[in-house]
Amino acid sequence: MKQNSMPPNRRRKLSVKLKLTLWFTAFMAGTAGLCLGLILMINGQVARSETLSVLTITVRDNLSKVHLTQGVLDLDQDFRFYRNEVYLMLYNKNKALLTGETPPGFPVSTPLENGVTKTAAGDGEDFYVFDLWIPSGWEDGLWLRGVIQSPDGHQSLNQIFTMFAIILPFVILLAAVGGYWIARRALRPIEQITQTAESIEQGKDLSRRLNLPAGSDEAGRLGEAFDRMFSRLEKSFEAEKQFASDASHELRTPTAVILAQCAYMEKYGSEPADYQEGIAVIRRQAQKMSDLINHLLDMTRFDFGTRKIQTEDTDLSAMTEILCQEQDTGLKGITIRTRIPEGIHAQIDPHLMSRVIENLLDNARKYGRENGWIQVSLSQKSDKVYLEVEDNGIGIAPEDLEKIWQRFYQANPSRESGSGLGLGLSMVRQIAQLHGGWAKAESRLGEGSRFTIILPVSQPL
Repeated sequence: MKQNSMPPNRRRKLSVKLKLTLWFTAFMAGTAGLCLGLILMINGQVARSETLSVLTITVRDNLSKVHLTQGVLDLDQDFRFYRNEVYLMLYNKNKALLTGETPPGFPVSTPLENGVTKTAAGDGEDFYVFDLWIPSGWEDGLWLRGVIQSPDGHQSLNQIFTMFAIILPFVILLAAVGGYWIARRALRPIEQITQTAESIEQGKDLSRRLNLPAGSDEAGRLGEAFDRMFSRLEKSFEAEKQFASDASHELRTPTAVILAQCAYMEKYGSEPADYQEGIAVIRRQAQKMSDLINHLLDMTRFDFGTRKIQTEDTDLSAMTEILCQEQDTGLKGITIRTRIPEGIHAQIDPHLMSRVIENLLDNARKYGRENGWIQVSLSQKSDKVYLEVEDNGIGIAPEDLEKIWQRFYQANPSRESGSGLGLGLSMVRQIAQLHGGWAKAESRLGEGSRFTIILPVSQPL
């Protein structure tokens, strides 16, 4: 016997749209059946109530039309023995039938009970009976009995079933079509997301977007969320590509220098001085590679959140003053001036904020003028702390102001020794953002630059 070789997880299953449509259709069919049952139940109760009401009203209306005068029965001219489908009968005090016709199949032995409405089972059908005693004097009187057939529900049931048999298929069909349309419309964003994701996977095109019509429903918000996610993914992949390219470029230069120096020493090295000079070159390049790798590891930890900042209440005034004194080495004849009031505190990570200040001072010195100056200012306004590092160096072109925060970017394209890795300012902004703050730059080409770090005084970290 041939067996189905298709794996269970690959067998075709009902789609979500079809499942929703079937469920909605079944729900509507069940609701219609419930409504039919309620209608039948209510219809029977209403019919019984209406029949009993007609019986009692008819009998009571005829009380005043029946008289017994000196033992003689006297009926008004408008008295009718059959009215409103109610049979009327008159009995004497001994419960013997005087006049009136009993309906076919009615059990004549049904006892008379004053003011009581009861059911009497006849031949093949039931009857409702209502009796009233009409007194005449102290000892004489008459019995007035009303009898009506219990409502025959078969005819009304047939009518109801016929109506449902005609209407129900249209209701179910409408429910199926409407349910499928609603499910299809609700799941359309998911289909578009799937198609877009598949096209991105096949074509590696992260610029694709869903571009669903703007809306406030769940589908619209889902589409907008996926578009934002694709935008972030595109930016992340582009940044990673640029990052890999720049990192490989930065590592290629020291690697090439090391290899060239080794080859030179192997070929021409004959004196200890030659080897010492070569080793010094290799050490400098290796240190540069080590610094680059450490910086990249730190920034990667920041990106992925594995490096958590440890904030504490820090005297930012004292810390900044000490760092400025340590960095005031007189290199290039540049002096560091400070304008730092005492007592400015903030919730910061002291180690990371030290790196921010050191990077800004190093950047200012690197692009500063010979015998120039660096001005470091600290101030507090309301709940913000402002750290400014200003120089009178070469400045930055306006088109480069935003680029300087990018990794490996350097406004001065030179790559001579000591030009740096191009990661300092990127790390400055990243650390500021980790503290809930921001970093900005202002500059005039040929006149100097000013970098400002804005930090909140307290951090909800």
